[in-house]
Amino acid sequence: MEENLSCLRSVAVVLPSLNPDHRFRAVVDGLLGAGFEHIVVVNDGSDEAHRRWFDELGEFEQCRVLVHEVNKGKGRALKDAFAYVHEQLPELRGVVTIDGDGQHLLGDIIACAERMLREGDKVVMGCRDFTLPDVPPRSVAGNRFTAAMFRLCYGIRISDTQTGLRAIPAQYLERFTEIEGERFEYETNMLLQMKRMGIAFVEQPIETVYDKEEYSSHYNALKDSWRIFKVMAKFLLSSGAAFLIDTGLFYILMKLFAARWGAFAPSISLVIARVISSFVNFNTNKSFVFQSKGNYKRAMLRYYILCVIQLAVNAALTNGLVALAGRAAGHAISAGLATLIQIAVMTVLFFISYPIQREWVFSEKK
Repeated sequence: MEENLSCLRSVAVVLPSLNPDHRFRAVVDGLLGAGFEHIVVVNDGSDEAHRRWFDELGEFEQCRVLVHEVNKGKGRALKDAFAYVHEQLPELRGVVTIDGDGQHLLGDIIACAERMLREGDKVVMGCRDFTLPDVPPRSVAGNRFTAAMFRLCYGIRISDTQTGLRAIPAQYLERFTEIEGERFEYETNMLLQMKRMGIAFVEQPIETVYDKEEYSSHYNALKDSWRIFKVMAKFLLSSGAAFLIDTGLFYILMKLFAARWGAFAPSISLVIARVISSFVNFNTNKSFVFQSKGNYKRAMLRYYILCVIQLAVNAALTNGLVALAGRAAGHAISAGLATLIQIAVMTVLFFISYPIQREWVFSEKK
């Protein structure tokens, strides 16, 4: 028992809240009763009718209430709480983020905190079971969509992408305050940046709780799903822009110089187009997509090693396919058909290039 209390004393609970109801106070009372000595609550712009729930916490020395006069979003609330713990409570070993609507049971909160302390350097994700029959359909659909996108676009396998129950070791708090996102997209960005930073996570099974009568959420399905999708679409947009530059230049060069360059026209056109498009793509990916803060020269060297290999494979495949198409037709093929072949080759290489850029070129793993 004493060992369990010692663990809870070394962990802060972070609870962001907007216009809470009676379940909020029940959650805090449960935390206090369990022995948590550091509870950081963020009043994220709640209206006057709901502020009494925060005012009541002033009588507990274990509670610290941070106040946003206007709603700034869950992401900003979490980051402000992380900064507070990092700066004011440096002796603690980590934090556990929870929601104040009763969806996270006390036993699961404690289990995530204890596992984080055992794991040492891993973030613990409290993951629900979405196969249960009483889970709301919109939650099932939303989680399945984002889980599939995580696997496809980022190579991250996680069963509950929207969980708010996360246990984070103290050594990561300062870095997590720098992650982009002010609202619900922040929690998605956190997972993506953990992957880039080389921070591992483990899943901790938790109870799946939904109150059908009183269930409420500040998650706006359309608006916040779009915020999440925008994060995931960045690489596709960057690659699309590079693709348009690359393909457009390839077509123009083939149209103007195919007769002069002869059999080498596809290779020469490809090289010139790729040099220009790759420089644009590298800088866009570094600053916009992966937001890498690693060494610029190292990332560029890795990028162009990949680019040279990809270019050689691309040229070989494009030349070979253009030559085969020409033999089959009995004459030199048109610039349009050569461009279509180039598009097909680039599409295949796109799916190979992305994980290499994510895991190696722009990774901050040591």
